[in-house]
Amino acid sequence: MKELIEHAEGINRLMARFGVKFGIYKNGEFHEQLFPFDAIPRVITHQEFSRMEKGLIQRVDALNLFLNDIYSEKKIVRDGVIPEEFVFISSGYLPECEGIHPPKNIYSHISGIDLVLGKDNEWYILEDNLRIPSGASYPMIAREFCRRVSPSTFRHNPVADNRNYADLLKETLEWVNTGGIPVIMTPGRYNAAYFEHSYLAERTGSALATCSNLFVEDNYLYYRDYREKKQKVGVIYRRISDEYLDPMTFLPESLIGIPNIMDVYRSGNVAIVNAPGNGVADDKGIYYFVPRMIRYYLDQEPILKNAPTYLPFYPEDQKYVLDHLEKLVVKDVAEAGGYGVVFGSGLTRDKLAELKELIRSQPRRFIAQEVVDFQDMEVVEGSERVLRKADLRAFVLSGKETRVWASGLTRFSRNADSFVVNSSQGGGFKDTWVLSQ
Repeated sequence: MKELIEHAEGINRLMARFGVKFGIYKNGEFHEQLFPFDAIPRVITHQEFSRMEKGLIQRVDALNLFLNDIYSEKKIVRDGVIPEEFVFISSGYLPECEGIHPPKNIYSHISGIDLVLGKDNEWYILEDNLRIPSGASYPMIAREFCRRVSPSTFRHNPVADNRNYADLLKETLEWVNTGGIPVIMTPGRYNAAYFEHSYLAERTGSALATCSNLFVEDNYLYYRDYREKKQKVGVIYRRISDEYLDPMTFLPESLIGIPNIMDVYRSGNVAIVNAPGNGVADDKGIYYFVPRMIRYYLDQEPILKNAPTYLPFYPEDQKYVLDHLEKLVVKDVAEAGGYGVVFGSGLTRDKLAELKELIRSQPRRFIAQEVVDFQDMEVVEGSERVLRKADLRAFVLSGKETRVWASGLTRFSRNADSFVVNSSQGGGFKDTWVLSQ
């Protein structure tokens, strides 16, 4: 590990050379920047990962069952486990997806589950990301560069090889493929995660395409390459949001979607990864109900815990939130990427009063959580080692079976006083070592 730290600057230079970047829009402008890498890895023991793995598989299986149910029979609503109005006013619920059964009944093929390790040594799940979770490419390429600068580190430490993510993804795409080539669809060069789109396309042998390369004909989806050759598409790993996917079904002003792709999908002639409509399951409000889903669909007790969460939608929870707002963190369910997160402890009296009024008037818009005092991790800053907050995005792939990648994206805050670790908020990342024994 010492050798990795000594070569950290060289690893970051390689990142820059290979364009390992992410982009953000700020004040109406696109800014692209490097994702800073810290060479001290997060280490997860074999025993710890085994328990985490079981809990993540359990959770993602329940979420897939929920999506299958909510767009068909709605048993969980009928049985009163989740309030009907709570589901159907979610911005992530898409009536256009009613009655559609995706190939093999898989909705969330790639799930990004965000966890933190509390000071009680328990893992707490903060968020489920089931739409277009990004980030797997960063630990993949970081490990590649680390192996290049310090091969002895990985010869002398029992670290699980994380180079199999591309194979796991490829197998997942093949499992739902309806007969045709695999495509990774990107909105284009100015998307925040464009590096990842191109990197995963190369590693999985998929075609990288924008909407200009894709078209519908006779109720099938086709890809047209640079030679004007037409090939049928059997599975499309789309990296654009639901509302832009098909201008004939969703936003008519979308210029990055594929007209009539939803007709092809509805007919079962193409698999869309991840499925449209998944947003109803990773709504921050629905998060509250995931432990209930696990009990309802699987008849099991949840292995991994949610952070203690309150829904102002319920009068008793709203009262608790309003009475204890200064010690809670409030999240806007419609926001992502670290936006819409407010710590009550950092608000003035006037701002607290303003937020309370918002919660009273729009209770479905917010959740509130106890602040999980999660563990700090060492980060190299200049010539010193400092402590910073860090989370973990675990990647769970659902195909023939549900599998957890033995790695993950560890993100850390570069601000000593911040709990927000997102790259869009200036965070950095680390490699995640899962020990193989």
